[in-house]
Amino acid sequence: MRKTTSVRPGIRALDRLMKANPGFSVARMTAEQLERAQTTTIPDGGPASLVLGRLQPGVDVRTTTFPARHGELSLRVYTPQAWSRRPRPVVLNFHGGGFVLGSARQCDWTCSIVARELDAVVVSVDYRLAPAHRFPAGVEDCHDALRWTAAHAADLGGDPDRLGVMGDSAGGNLAAVVSILARDEGGPRIGHQALIYPVTDLTGAVEHDASYAANVRGIVLSNEDMAVFHGHYVTDDVDLTDPRLSPLLAPDLGGLPPAVVVVAGLDPLHDSGVRYAQALADAGVRVQVEDFHQMPHGFLSFPYLCRSARPAMTAVVASQRAALTGG
Repeated sequence: MRKTTSVRPGIRALDRLMKANPGFSVARMTAEQLERAQTTTIPDGGPASLVLGRLQPGVDVRTTTFPARHGELSLRVYTPQAWSRRPRPVVLNFHGGGFVLGSARQCDWTCSIVARELDAVVVSVDYRLAPAHRFPAGVEDCHDALRWTAAHAADLGGDPDRLGVMGDSAGGNLAAVVSILARDEGGPRIGHQALIYPVTDLTGAVEHDASYAANVRGIVLSNEDMAVFHGHYVTDDVDLTDPRLSPLLAPDLGGLPPAVVVVAGLDPLHDSGVRYAQALADAGVRVQVEDFHQMPHGFLSFPYLCRSARPAMTAVVASQRAALTGG
């Protein structure tokens, strides 16, 4: 890890918080702690919002369900309170958490910013989590959520022809994968992908990256955490080059939606995120990289401790606006 003298005070505080509490590290969790983390519901408002960020004013949020191929799954829908004369863009969000942790609720801050500032309907899905539901369960759930959202966009006040996807960390992987599946399986057409410090390659190639070596202990995400997440998500017989796991290794990345890729300098995944952005560009996809050199993995989940969280969201919304509204 880089010297703490070069790390901003808010990041140092976050690092101390994460290191002091075993419940924040999947590598230090017992099986009982993991089960509790997966089943505990984050309350709306209250102390959790002081860490994860508050729901933005002027945005309504409600929960509902949809029928995925394996049963009902929960959705969280964010809608601007202001009246709109025409259907709004729709953005489907996938939360992070290493395919093992997290929920749609943890994305209230980011999703409500997109809803308010893009003037969009945002749908965030609670896909099934490993290790009880290993690959490809999460991919199937998110693909089903995309199809359902496109089919019901009008019911939500949205425009199915202006559809984007967004995800952070594992959710960034799922957003990239779903974009490839939509292209290859005849839709729905996706107009933009926002990939926030995405997981792009599960083959182990990341271990050769300079950013992996420089951030061994990690802030928020350690290399040990990454190994545990990997072990929970995939079984030994899975082909790790499958593009549904490693979108960076897809044989063809052409024809994918315009993308914004947000990366963080204090993140083991920094270099693999940049590599995916370069691969998209090499395939002719319009892509922009937003690189926040002094931020750790997951910094958008801690907006009041990480000063770059707000500029990062501004960049994400600007890219979405250019692709989904022509503005």
